[in-house]
Amino acid sequence: MDIHCIQTGIFKVNTYIVPIGDGKCFIVDPAACKFTRDTEKFSAYLESTGLTPVAIVLTHGHFDHVSGLKFLREKHPDIPIYIHKEDSPMIGINSGEVQGHGLEDMGCEAFIPSVSELPEATDYLSDGKVIFDQWKVMHTPGHTRGSCCLYNEKEGVLISGDTLFYRTWGRTDFEGGSEAEMMQSLSLIKEKIPGNTLVYPGHDYFGFELREGM
Repeated sequence: MDIHCIQTGIFKVNTYIVPIGDGKCFIVDPAACKFTRDTEKFSAYLESTGLTPVAIVLTHGHFDHVSGLKFLREKHPDIPIYIHKEDSPMIGINSGEVQGHGLEDMGCEAFIPSVSELPEATDYLSDGKVIFDQWKVMHTPGHTRGSCCLYNEKEGVLISGDTLFYRTWGRTDFEGGSEAEMMQSLSLIKEKIPGNTLVYPGHDYFGFELREGM
């Protein structure tokens, strides 16, 4: 499976463009925003491949993973947005207020306009739900309450968001994080997902085998 990664923003978020056949794709965690001047990378890749995005899927709601929503909705006004209901308050009309306090604490106030009055979710991810025929949702709280992974058994691919990275895992000290839930989520992944599955996390190195990265 030819999953294309665009690393965007100062936090180098891995935004994935995932083909699903018939010239269509879905976009995972559109992190590019006008502030970081990365938005043109989306359009350039989609135009060069002829792919049409049919959905945006958010592994969780943190600002660095959703800051490209406005741009994509401007380009594709009817595109649906998927997120777990627990993280849905991080987008939508009140997103600037919800995200703003954390950004101020991090000294990242300049990002607030990029995550203010974001588009609302149009559909919700839930544990066990299958989207686009082959992608099964795994609810993996710990980094946030609504963190999710996407697993494609046929292709042997796990998109892990900020739940699992190469030989480490996501932070649990943000609001809504839980070390205990993170350990449960990691145990679930190790139990349910074969070791030769290729992992595509939300930051840094991607395409490693699960057994190598855990």
